Amino acid sequence: MALLMEGKPAAAVLRARLAEKAKKLREQKISCGLAVLLVGDDHASIIYADWLGKLCGSLGISYHLAALPAETTQKEILALIEQLNRNPEVSGILPMMPLPRGIDPDVVVRSLDPDKDVDALHPLNVGLVAVGKSPWAPCTPRAVMTVLDHYKIPLAGKHAVIVGRSNVVGKPLSQLLLARDATVTICHSRTPDLPYFLRQADLVVAAAGKPRLITAPMIKPGAVVVDVGINDLDGRIVGDVDFEGVSAAASAITPVPGGIGMVSTVMVLEAVLRKWPD
Repeated sequence: MALLMEGKPAAAVLRARLAEKAKKLREQKISCGLAVLLVGDDHASIIYADWLGKLCGSLGISYHLAALPAETTQKEILALIEQLNRNPEVSGILPMMPLPRGIDPDVVVRSLDPDKDVDALHPLNVGLVAVGKSPWAPCTPRAVMTVLDHYKIPLAGKHAVIVGRSNVVGKPLSQLLLARDATVTICHSRTPDLPYFLRQADLVVAAAGKPRLITAPMIKPGAVVVDVGINDLDGRIVGDVDFEGVSAAASAITPVPGGIGMVSTVMVLEAVLRKWPD
C-alpha cells in the first residue's frame, strides 16, 4: 500500500511556525496583514476568502476583506489596489480569481506591488522564479514542494512529469523542481501518448483539471504521485488521479481532498510574512 501523503501534518507544522512568527512581530509592534480583493459573487471565491479570514484569525495575522460588487469598474479596482499597495498594515494582497467580465486580470495583477503579491502572479515575480532568483512561486507549487519535503521524498536526479502547464501550477512548479536537480517533463492537453511519458516518471504531478485522468496502468510501479486536481464529479470532490487504482501501483500518493489543498491555503499566509526572517 502506498504511503498516504496527507496535507494536514505538513500544514500543522507550517501553521505553528507562522503563528510563532506572527506573535514575535506583534511583540515588536510590526504591522502585517493580508488584504483579499473579492469582486462579484463567485461562490468558490467567497468560501475561500472566508476560510482565509478564519486562518488569519487563528494565526494572529490581521485580515482585510475588500468585497466589491460585480459592477465595480476596473478603474475603481486599480484605485483600491493602489491604496492597499501604500497601506503599511497590509503586507500581502490577493485578488480573487475569476474577476467579472470586463475586468482584465493581467492589468489587475500588474498593478500589485510585487513585494505584496502573495501568489507570485506579477510578471516580476514570475521572472524571478523562472531564473531561479526567488523561491516565492505561487502558493500551490510551494505547497507541493512542502509536502514532498515533509515526507522526505528525494528529488535530485529523479524524473518528474507534470501534467498541466498553467501559469499558477505547472510552469512555476517545473522551475522549483529544476532548482532541486530533478529532470522535468511537462505534459498537457496536446501531448500525444500521455501514458508513454507517465510510465517513465519517478514523480507524477497531476494538475490538468480533469477528474481521474491518470489511472494505474499509466504509472510506473513505485512512482510518487501528487494530485493537485480538485474536481466535482457527481457531487463528490475527486482529483485528477484515480486514487484507488493508482494507490496500488505508487509508493506514495496525496489524497483529494485532504492533500495539497490543505497546505496551499497556509502558503498564502507564509507569503504575507515573507519579508521578515524567521
